[in-house]
Amino acid sequence: MAVTVKECLELQLLEVEMLLSMFPKRGEFSLDADAVPSIQRYLTNAEGALPPQLEYRIALDVGEAKVKVELQVLLPHLYPQVAPQLFARSDALHRQQQLQLNTRLASHISSLDSGDLCVCEAVQWVKDNSLPFLENSKASSKCASEEVRVKEMLHRMWIYSHHIYRQELRKKIFDCAKKLNLTGFCLTGKPGVICVEGLQENCEEFWRVIRYPNWKHISCKHVENIETEESIDNLRLFHGFEDLQFQAHGDYGLRNDYHMDLGQFLEFLKQHQSGHIFQILFGVEGKHSDN
Repeated sequence: MAVTVKECLELQLLEVEMLLSMFPKRGEFSLDADAVPSIQRYLTNAEGALPPQLEYRIALDVGEAKVKVELQVLLPHLYPQVAPQLFARSDALHRQQQLQLNTRLASHISSLDSGDLCVCEAVQWVKDNSLPFLENSKASSKCASEEVRVKEMLHRMWIYSHHIYRQELRKKIFDCAKKLNLTGFCLTGKPGVICVEGLQENCEEFWRVIRYPNWKHISCKHVENIETEESIDNLRLFHGFEDLQFQAHGDYGLRNDYHMDLGQFLEFLKQHQSGHIFQILFGVEGKHSDN
């Protein structure tokens, strides 16, 4: 008999309880506060809409040096009947080592029996198999430091969304930008605009995280790459990650679908040497605000 979504979600909650007992310390196991309650509400009334896919992070200490490796987990509604989406990352890993680690992890998970819970198995595999990749990354860093200083690249992404309202989404955007040492801004309202600048791998990780799993009305409109022999910090247009909330254009009362005053946004872009981006984002030439 076919396994139902309800049965799969019940198994997912059992696995979360098991992981919480394995990682009881603060910061070891992270998930959204409403993630489990939303699934429990669905299990009580399965006729309602499906809850968001369960997403959480597990911080692992690897080796005697206790190097931090984070396992990011996203569970389809039919997990464990279908494979989970897993991604291991660490600040101590170069991009190539991280790619190799995740390729090996995916291969190991695909070799397991279908239908079995496997996040705990993935956790143990990462703890047992990350060390060689960390050591290779450390060795390559040492070699690089002995070579002539190479050029660095500042990566800047301009992201457009139909709207940005939800508090939990905004929190995810700001937390991710801070974690990845990205500067820029988030323009809340309708339309919504995000700019992030920093190392390319960090910008790409930010883009992967915020649009996952199902942010439909979002696109990366423009990317800038600027090479330098100095620190990329000298090329940043923004000193932090700003929260932009301009006055709404017109009086919409208590309605939530208000339009931002794009004239004020254009002035903001010009103050940060980015006036040309307005036309790229909206397809029209910017005009000054009447304010």
